[in-house]
Amino acid sequence: MVRHAAPSCRLPRLFGIVALVVVVSTFVIPDTGHRAGFAAETAPSWKAGVAKAVVTPETAVWLAGYGTKRPPDGKLHDLWVKALALEDERGHRAVLITSDFQGVPRSMSDPVFERVQKRYGLQRHQIMFTFSHNHCGPRLGDDLVDYYPVEAEQVKLVEEYTALMVEKVAALVGESLANLAPAELRLGAGTATFAVNRRNNREADVPALLAKGTPLAGPVDHSVPVLTVTRPGGALAAVLFGYACHPTTLNFTTWCGDYPGFAQRELEQAHPGASAMFVNTCGGDQNPLPRRSVDLCRRYGHMLATAVEDVLKQPLKTVTPALKTAFELVELPYLKVVTREELTAFLRDGNPIRARWAARMLRKLDAGEAFRPSYPYPVHAWRLGGEMLVIGLGAESVVDYALRFKKEFGAGTWVCGYTDDMIAYIPSRRVWEEGGYEGGSNLFEYGRPALRWGEDVEDRIAATVQKLVNQVRQ
Repeated sequence: MVRHAAPSCRLPRLFGIVALVVVVSTFVIPDTGHRAGFAAETAPSWKAGVAKAVVTPETAVWLAGYGTKRPPDGKLHDLWVKALALEDERGHRAVLITSDFQGVPRSMSDPVFERVQKRYGLQRHQIMFTFSHNHCGPRLGDDLVDYYPVEAEQVKLVEEYTALMVEKVAALVGESLANLAPAELRLGAGTATFAVNRRNNREADVPALLAKGTPLAGPVDHSVPVLTVTRPGGALAAVLFGYACHPTTLNFTTWCGDYPGFAQRELEQAHPGASAMFVNTCGGDQNPLPRRSVDLCRRYGHMLATAVEDVLKQPLKTVTPALKTAFELVELPYLKVVTREELTAFLRDGNPIRARWAARMLRKLDAGEAFRPSYPYPVHAWRLGGEMLVIGLGAESVVDYALRFKKEFGAGTWVCGYTDDMIAYIPSRRVWEEGGYEGGSNLFEYGRPALRWGEDVEDRIAATVQKLVNQVRQ
C-alpha cells in the first residue's frame, strides 16, 4: 500500500603505510559551462539561499549510538545544521537540510515539516531533512530509544533538546528562503577510497590487506558527488558533497562531526564565506577502515575535502535552472509482527537492548495498541535541470541502492540515504538473503514491532523511485 504526499593519538607506523595505499582521484564531468562567474550577457536564473546554525548541546544529553550510555565529556568541534534553498526561474522552490546528527526520527522531522509548511508554504515534496549519521552527536527524540538505560533526567534532557532542534531547524529553513539570491549551480564528481564494505571484510584484517595492496571485497561507492553554488562574480556560496560511509571513525564521548565534520571545516576554512554541506549517500554497510583514532578521522576528512577541492579545480557542468520535486511514503512490510508470547520470552534476553524493547512493546500491547504490519518509508525524487537527479531514501540504506539507481538513471544521479527518518537498516534483496546485521533480525534495535523486513522491500522501494523519477522527468 502506498500513501501519497503532494557521528588522538600518534598513528602507528602501519597507518603511515595505509596513507600511501589509499588514494584520492577525480572524475571530471564534461564541461558545458565555465568555472567561475556568469557570462556577462546572461543573467543567472537560479536563486539560492544558504543558512547554518550551531547545534552542539549545552546540556548533558548523551551521545547517540553504540548501544550504551555515553555522557558528553567535551567538544572537539561544533555540530551544525545547514540549509540550502533553491528556486528556479518559474518560482519552484525546494530546501535541502544537512546535519551532523546521528539519526533524526519521524517524531522530530514531522513537526519540522509541519512548521515549515505552515510558516513558509513548503510541502513535504519540497524539503529533504538529511543527517550524516555521526555517532559523536546527540540523542534525538525516540531514535534508538531502547539502546539506552531509562533515566528520568536524561529523558527530560532529550525531550528539551529535541524540541529546541525542531524550532531551530524550522527557523533555519525560513532563513535560507529569506537569503534567496541569484546564483549558478555546477555539478562534478570526484573519488575517495577510505570506505570499506564491512560485511565482506574483517575490520582487524583491513590494515594488513591495504598495506599489501590486496583488493578488498564487497560492493562500495567511492564517488564524491559535488554541487557548487556560486554568486554573480564567481564567489562560492556553498558546496554540497556526498560520500557513502558510516561516520564511525570515532567512538569516544566528545562532541565532533567525525570525518564529515572535519571535511566541512577544512572546506569552509579554504573558502571563507562559503558553507560546506555533507550528505551520506547510502553508507549503511560501509565503514571507514581502519578507524578509532582522531588522527585517522582528520585524515579521512582531509581526503574527502581534497576530493572536493580537486573537483573544484576542474571545469564543471552547469545545471539548467529548472526544478521539479516529488515525494511518496511507501509501506514496507515486516516479515512477521512480533507476538506477546515472543515479547514475554525476550524479557529474559541476555541482550539488554532486546529486553528493554520487549518490555516497551508489551506496555504498548497492554495499553491496547495494535502493531502495524508495515512502516511508511519516505522516498524523494528531485530533478534539477536535465543534469542532476537527487533521490532521497529514508534510514540506513545499503550501498546497493546507490549503485542500482545510478546505473538505471545515469550521470548526475545522487542517491542520498539517511533522509527524513532514522527507521532501521534498509537491506537490498541481496543483503536480505545473505542476512547478517544489516539484513537480519535486528529491527528491534530501532524500536520496530518486528525482527525482520519482508523480502520484497527493495522491489517496493525501486518501484516507488521509478514512479517518482518518471514524474519529475515529465
